[in-house]
Amino acid sequence: MSIEQQALQDALHQVAGDRLQTLKLADGVATVMLDVGGLERLDRDKLEMAVRDAARKAGVADLRLGMTAERKARLIIAVGSGKGGVGKSTLSANLAVAMARLGRKVGLVDADIYGPSQPRLLMTEGRKPEAEGNKMHPIPSPWGVPMLSMGHLVQPGQAIAWRGPMAGNALGQLIDAHWGDTEILVVDLPPGTGDVQLTMLAKHKPAGAVIVSTPQDLALMDATRAIGLFEQGGVPLIGMVENMAGYICPHCGEESDPFGVGGAEAAAKLMKLPFLGRVPLDMAIRRESDAGNPPAAGDTPQADAFLSIARGVLAWIDEKR
Repeated sequence: MSIEQQALQDALHQVAGDRLQTLKLADGVATVMLDVGGLERLDRDKLEMAVRDAARKAGVADLRLGMTAERKARLIIAVGSGKGGVGKSTLSANLAVAMARLGRKVGLVDADIYGPSQPRLLMTEGRKPEAEGNKMHPIPSPWGVPMLSMGHLVQPGQAIAWRGPMAGNALGQLIDAHWGDTEILVVDLPPGTGDVQLTMLAKHKPAGAVIVSTPQDLALMDATRAIGLFEQGGVPLIGMVENMAGYICPHCGEESDPFGVGGAEAAAKLMKLPFLGRVPLDMAIRRESDAGNPPAAGDTPQADAFLSIARGVLAWIDEKR
């Protein structure tokens, strides 16, 4: 490599980092290839301007610049349930935190437009996202997971009375934000099979879905409806999670099963779906979640449950890729 090419490479590496893929310099003409995978349009434009400016300062009069998107495309993982009250939002938040702990770049979208809870779960209440152009920037959480929620856009406790099209547009703004190099986007869907879920399937096709249920028969019946919706939309099912599976008394240590046990695992087996694991009905999970401290961020048996589920989801993602 000539001294001129080495100097140019150093200059470009300072502004482009590992996105500088190839560089050739011959007869005063520099040919550069950048990897812009995962970047939003505005960020790509900024990178191009920075590279051209660096090349000009390095004495290159003729720069031929190409861009490729070889980096892994961002995957949307939907977390759904057939009914409310099964702990879907808590599972979504802890799944995102657990995957981030396992080294992945994960973002979280609170798509429960009418009942957003993720700002409380990830300690981002009262914060407003900044906008650039017509897109929002996600709000960083203390747990390494950037996130967006309708709860960041309205006053706490404010009722949201929107018809389906407005809710669908709101979902689009949350998903089509400046997510940068986020590779996995966990989307906490509202319970049921309504307008927001249909918009999600039609406009923002998830790569896969995780179904959350409690062990009792009624919740499993509703979970089956959610499974049917994803199947009709052609969304692969990653597996089922059984939440509130077993209660350990904090006073005597005795374990009981107020909602039953094994129902979701049996249902998954019957429907030939992977069973991702179970999460206990635990006061520590409720207490820490209400305080904005996701249990998955700690070193406890509760964290181990979420980490195990996250490993199963990531194994599915890696196999798909």
